[in-house]
Amino acid sequence: MERIEIFTGEQRRRRYTPQEKAKFVAMTMQPGYSVSLVARQNGITLSLLFKWKKLMQDGGMSAIQAGDEVVSAAEHKVLQKKVKQLEQLLGRKTMETEILKEALEIAQSKKLISRMPLLPPDDSLSSES
Repeated sequence: MERIEIFTGEQRRRRYTPQEKAKFVAMTMQPGYSVSLVARQNGITLSLLFKWKKLMQDGGMSAIQAGDEVVSAAEHKVLQKKVKQLEQLLGRKTMETEILKEALEIAQSKKLISRMPLLPPDDSLSSES
């Protein structure tokens, strides 16, 4: 006969402290233990324990506390360089925009001058007729 489980009530999500996470990760590195064994013994999903292990290896305790992705120092430098390049490009584009705005204003003002009549209308000529 097949076993059927019925879940009643709410299942709450378990929150682990950084110390607990570090303890579980440390257990996986001990002889005779594997990630799957530690996960089974402590009721943790494999994917979660693998995630903690990766975070520990990449960034240590601070990564586990924050639960954020960790970026290596080399990747951080590459990203900083990219940001600097983009800031320089933005500066150049801003300067080009300002120059084009000034040129447009000058061009528009010259067009307005050329459309203005050279001499004011002479009312004396129209009154003589």
